[in-house]
Amino acid sequence: MIVAIDGPAGSGKSTVARMLAKRLGFGVLPSGATYRALAWAALQRDVSPDDPEALTRLADEVTIDIDGRPEAVRVSVDGEDVTAATGTPEVANAASRLSRHPPVRDRLVALQRSMAERMGDVVAEGRDMTTVVFADAPVKVYLDAALAERARRRRAELAAQCRGAHLAVSAVEADLAARDRQDTTRAAAPLTCAPDAYYLDTTGLSVGAVVDRIVERVSRVT
Repeated sequence: MIVAIDGPAGSGKSTVARMLAKRLGFGVLPSGATYRALAWAALQRDVSPDDPEALTRLADEVTIDIDGRPEAVRVSVDGEDVTAATGTPEVANAASRLSRHPPVRDRLVALQRSMAERMGDVVAEGRDMTTVVFADAPVKVYLDAALAERARRRRAELAAQCRGAHLAVSAVEADLAARDRQDTTRAAAPLTCAPDAYYLDTTGLSVGAVVDRIVERVSRVT
């Protein structure tokens, strides 16, 4: 069974996906990790994130894998654990740029589907899980939250990682707003709420409360 979750940055989807997967006994598939893994590989090989042909060849050459255990998700490229290495701003920027290319997205969508098939029961989260990658998933959820709330969460997340603690919430908010514009207006698989997805505004809700609501939706189809 696949539970597909989409939402903008800071909506809580990554944390919710991990907790939900643990609660259900599912694996977790953070689709953004596949883009960051390819971005890391591109940077290691001096492949420009703006060169779709070279990136497509690279995607065919490397082996990207995700260990989807919710208590400790790990990402590897050609057998090398790159979980920590893919969390840098440089990799995030490259991942954002390469994700704009349809041929690259096609390769990674195929990879994500094969990973989900291997995992069996999985909670997949990203920005096109409910509309493209797993459009036929029996449970589709779109998580959202007020921009100010998302900025507060994102700043707290950065501070916990010893990154960005010096940033004002307003700066984080501006960054998220820019990311929203990019995600919702890109030509390839723009972020949008699928018509048949369960829309859930997480503003003011605890992670546990959000998970409870999704579990209730899952119980309706199992």
